[in-house]
Amino acid sequence: MDSGENSRVDVTERAAELLRSLRQRYGAVMFHQSGGCCDGSAPMCYPKGEFRTGVNDVHVGSLSVVGVPERIEVWMSGPQFEYWQHTHLTIDVVAGRGSGFSLEAPDGVRFLLRSRLLTEQELDNL
Repeated sequence: MDSGENSRVDVTERAAELLRSLRQRYGAVMFHQSGGCCDGSAPMCYPKGEFRTGVNDVHVGSLSVVGVPERIEVWMSGPQFEYWQHTHLTIDVVAGRGSGFSLEAPDGVRFLLRSRLLTEQELDNL
């Protein structure tokens, strides 16, 4: 999936398939990762605008998913971003029950983050 050049975030094809399905059911969606309790270590998917970001939240990037007309924003709490600021994040989906607050929960799957360190060049470009 194309998240744009010099991006911190991407999405696997399997996650993109789920996002297309969620988009059909709920309209535009967004991600937020809090780093707190209640599966806060997993990216939570909400209808866009239903989760209100705060002044300490960081816009990590936006995903472009084929079949989804708008870009999908990815947000993270400021303290969580401090830990992840040197990583490239890929949103994936696996079988299993995640948080009941995230849109994919009724489907018996959950989103998760896969990460790798950003290269020096990627960091410079950001």
